[in-house]
Parts: sequence; C-alpha cells; structure tokens
Amino acid sequence: MRKEKTDVLVVGAGVAGLYLALNLPEQVKVRVIAKDQLEISDSYLAQGGIATLRDQNDYEDYFEDTLKAGHYKNRLDSVRIMIQESNEIIEELLSYGVEFERSQEGLIYTKEGGHSKARILHHKDITGKEITSKLLSQAKKRKNIRLDIHMEMLDVIAKDNICKGVLVKSLDQGWITINAKVVIFATGGIGGLFQNTTNYEILKGDAIAIALRNKIALQDIHCIQIHPTALYSRKEGRKFLISESVRGEGAILLNPVWKRFINELEPRDVVAAAIKEEMDKFNSPYVYLSLGHMDGARIRERFPSIYQKCSEEGYDFTKDFIPVTPAQHYLMGGIQVDLDGKTSMDHLFAVGETSCNGVHGANRLGSNSLLESLVFARRAAKKVQSMISRIPLELFEGVIPTDSYNTIKEKDRQLILDEIKRKDRNFYELWCDGNQLGRISS
Repeated sequence: MRKEKTDVLVVGAGVAGLYLALNLPEQVKVRVIAKDQLEISDSYLAQGGIATLRDQNDYEDYFEDTLKAGHYKNRLDSVRIMIQESNEIIEELLSYGVEFERSQEGLIYTKEGGHSKARILHHKDITGKEITSKLLSQAKKRKNIRLDIHMEMLDVIAKDNICKGVLVKSLDQGWITINAKVVIFATGGIGGLFQNTTNYEILKGDAIAIALRNKIALQDIHCIQIHPTALYSRKEGRKFLISESVRGEGAILLNPVWKRFINELEPRDVVAAAIKEEMDKFNSPYVYLSLGHMDGARIRERFPSIYQKCSEEGYDFTKDFIPVTPAQHYLMGGIQVDLDGKTSMDHLFAVGETSCNGVHGANRLGSNSLLESLVFARRAAKKVQSMISRIPLELFEGVIPTDSYNTIKEKDRQLILDEIKRKDRNFYELWCDGNQLGRISS
C-alpha cells in the first residue's frame, strides 16, 4: 500500500472543498482529492443562483424566509451567520472573477420560490458552474494546493476518536493511505442512491456511510429534499433540473387536464407534494410546466442551457407544455458539525452538503446551498488555520478491507437506507420504497 501525507486533506472538489482550500494560508500544504473529474460535482449543476442579503432592511425578511422554508427547525445561530456573512462572500467571489448578471444600475437580483423579495444573484442559468470553475481556476494557481482525480475515500484512519487520515482507492495506483493533520469531508450528497435524482450518480453518501461505520455523529439524515421540477425522461441516468428560478420568473404548473393547482412560489416541499398528489390523482408520471404566457426572447436569454436541453428532448421551452416530475435533489441533514465545521471526531471537519449545521432545518430555501457551503467552508478554514500548528502529523497505516469493493459499496448503501428508514419511515415509504419517483437505486 502506498503511504502519503499532507497537512490538510480535503475530500471533494465542489465549491465547499475548493473554497476551504483557498482560505487556508499558502504555507499550509493542502491536498484535494476528487472521486471523478474535478468538474463532476453537484456544485457545477446549480442553476438558479446564490442568495444574499440585499441590505440591512432585508435581514428580518431573509431570516424569516429561511426559517419558514425549514419549518422552523433551523439552527438560529447558523441562519444568522449565513445571512450576516453573505455580502462578504459575494465580494470575495467577485474578487475571484465570478461574473453575475448586471445592468447599468449594478447587480441584478432575481426571486425564487420561498423568497419574499428578489435577493438572488445569478449568471444566466449556470451560476454553479460559473462560481465553481472560477474557484477551481484559482486553486490551480496555488502552489500549496494539490488536486488529484479518480481517488475514492473508503474509510477514515483514526485512533482514540482522533482522525489521522483516510484510506483511498485510486483508479491508477490502487490502495493509498493519506495521513493528514486535519481531514475535511466535502463529498456532497446522496443522490446517487436514488433512481430519480438531479445529482451525479457518483454521489452515494460515501462520507455518511463512513460516519455511520465509525460512530461519527449524524444529524437530520432523513431530511431529504425532493425537487419539484425535473425534466421527465425515460432515459436512464441523472435527471435534468429545471430551476426553481423558472417559476420565480413566472412559469406556472398545470395538471394533466391543464388546470393550475398550486402557487408555484411555495417552498419546494410544498410544491413537490402538490405535484405528487396530482400525478397520483391522474395516474400520470408527470405534470406540466408552462411558459407560453411569457416573453420567448427573454426566456431564451435568461435560461439558455435549460432552453437547449429541452430542445434536445424535443420541446420548445418557450411554447410547449414541459413534462416535469419530482426528483431527489438535496440533503439538508448530514454529518453533524458545529458552527466551524467540526465533527464529533477530533481533527475531522465536514462542509457543504455532506455536513449539517442546522442552517436549512427540514427543508432548504432555494439558492441558499451555494451560500451556506461558502460561508461555513470559510469558517472551517479559519478554525483549521488556528489549530493546525499545534497538531503533529502522525503516520498511521490504513487496513485494506477484506470485502470486495462492490460488497463494501452495497453494505454502505444499505447502511444509509436503514438509517433514513429508522429516522423517518413515512418519508422512506413515500419516496424511497418502490416508488418510481424517488425509488432507491440498486
């Protein structure tokens, strides 16, 4: 087995992992490993935008909107921090070259479901790609940051509940032990476990399963968001998300007999439940999204990638009734962390979708995911910076599993499913157990 070492190991190359790496000082050796290509992360797929505080008069409304969407189960300190630090995050993104839509008056803000006012910045309908690609470009310039691909974490290496590194399976080099002073989990969500998901298939909750195996505390693992509007398709693989911002701009939902049945700007879980009710009522695998009453030229300008994808599927996004169906989208729960990203295992942090600091409560408000990832990744980086000089780099070797890779992954999958079912049987039976909308994939 190969043995390697670094100061900080970041597992995952989405916005959370990259931003954390960029916020560490250049004298700290940072290694970022990705399970696939660096661009294969859900951060790249975020369409709608990134929410931010418009001004101090907006604070109470933004706070209430986030709590209402989260069914008032949010951690209040987390929400406060996310909102208060949002403007600093936007300024830093702009300094990295991120481009948001502008007019002569300045930045353009748009609105999405659950938001009481327009406070969302965007780059066409590919905001996640714009932000992530600019962060990746910056990371590639840093001499202290090493980026590796096709390296999959299979377990942590720990002693006395102190993380010493991880065991990795490399596509090219086989088993590798990577020791580190601090390890960061930034591995994304669990969409790859579902048949219908907007996530990349590789996102199967690797860090969640490792946490369960190593008794690292989880929080709200059953809080899984079903996005109301994925483009219906009989093709296998990831479902194409039609952003909530489309409804925010005025698109409406129609049932199979062409009747509107919901206020499209309700929070996602409310809209998804209403869609499922109509689908069950009419025994239909989809309902319709309609933009025919909107300006076609404006639609093509505002949503170019969505327009193109619908065209590839044979639909004119500006005129046709677009078949849409709910699909698994986002994990509000995850590995339990404090306000600085610390987990219940010493020297182990978690950021982004794989973590849970309680900011989203039971349901995420649209366009809060990129912001939350960036705010708390930066806080985690500051905490790591404050402690890393006092942590010795100790060399411990990982143990190659006796089970085959496929057996490990199947056991991990079942471990996560059992935990979801244990925490919320109703959700499991509604969206996971034999239901074609969100059926767990084998």
